[in-house]
Amino acid sequence: MANSRTHKSVLLICGDYMEDYEAMVPFQALQAYGIDVDAACPGKKAGEFCRTAVHDVVGYQTYTESPGHNFSLNATFDEIDFGKYDGLVIPGGRAPEYLAMNESVLDCVRKFSDAGKPIASVCHGQIILAAAGCVKGRKCTAYPPVKPILIDAGAHWVEAQTMATCVADGNIITGATYDAHPEFIQLFVKALGGSITGANKRILFLCGDYMEDYEVTVPFQSLQALGCHVDAVCPKKKAGDFCPTAVHDFEGDQTYSEKPGHRFNLTASYNELDASSYDALVIPGGRAPEYLALDETVLTLVKQFMESGKPVASICHGQQILAAAGVLKGKKCTAYPAVKINVVLAGATWLEPDPIHRCYTHENLVTGAAWPGHPEFISQLMALLGIRVSF
Repeated sequence: MANSRTHKSVLLICGDYMEDYEAMVPFQALQAYGIDVDAACPGKKAGEFCRTAVHDVVGYQTYTESPGHNFSLNATFDEIDFGKYDGLVIPGGRAPEYLAMNESVLDCVRKFSDAGKPIASVCHGQIILAAAGCVKGRKCTAYPPVKPILIDAGAHWVEAQTMATCVADGNIITGATYDAHPEFIQLFVKALGGSITGANKRILFLCGDYMEDYEVTVPFQSLQALGCHVDAVCPKKKAGDFCPTAVHDFEGDQTYSEKPGHRFNLTASYNELDASSYDALVIPGGRAPEYLALDETVLTLVKQFMESGKPVASICHGQQILAAAGVLKGKKCTAYPAVKINVVLAGATWLEPDPIHRCYTHENLVTGAAWPGHPEFISQLMALLGIRVSF
């Protein structure tokens, strides 16, 4: 891990059809920072999963919903000792509608509230806070349709100027949507007593259509939450454009399934890029690397980072680009197992990803096999960049 060891421990309350990003981004980001995170759902056990929902705004009067990843739980709700945790995270999505009627959930939230421990709730999660009676007299924001519930619960409603709006009032941190994650997570870490050092870094993400949904957004927002300046670019696209993403998951078939993910907004224009101004490069996986590996400008960009010795972090199928760029010779790396042939033929020493979340650092290169490895992947990149989270 890139951080000093800490005994901080956080609970994430889950439910079926919680929003995909709003569960996984804080779950993996906090782990990457060295915090223990337990994800639990009423009526389910450790090892079971919750289905998630991909919510996005694409021009209709409300957000669209499509199936997301299956989110694996690592704790059993009925066996939890709520007193052992230092903080609570509540994702949004549709799960809060029914979780807010569950007395065991409300009792859990009240325990954290009464103890003055940090509670971070996003989007529709604030329905649970309202039902638990924890927002009276508190400034809160949320996804706009939650406004009437919060007002009726006695909260001081703060209108979200953008969907990235966050509000902190005492131990309660609220965010409007997953766009708020960078500030939302940063405020939560600080409320837990954390301090961040070395984060004045500029990081570039190499994006493409149908990159894997988690593999771009989890590290992107995790690094933003640390205070880094993070840009996302895609060949033939400019700042303000978007890339569609792909939700890759294992659901009993011989290979991963694919479903449509969120639309990921780009922050910079590829043809105006000054690569020398960035301290590190991140390459998400998914299907995008297959065709990005055929783009000579992409290969030149990757060579520039590797030859400069700046950190390069690549995950899953992203190593197809590294292989095509000819920068793997003599390197030790891993990748999604089906990409092993690319890695070996490119002259690298193959490192088996066993278990699948294993990530490796060799010199300036961090490689991972798949999105379950994000905590290690982000943590190892933080170590190369000299970023620390301390408690």
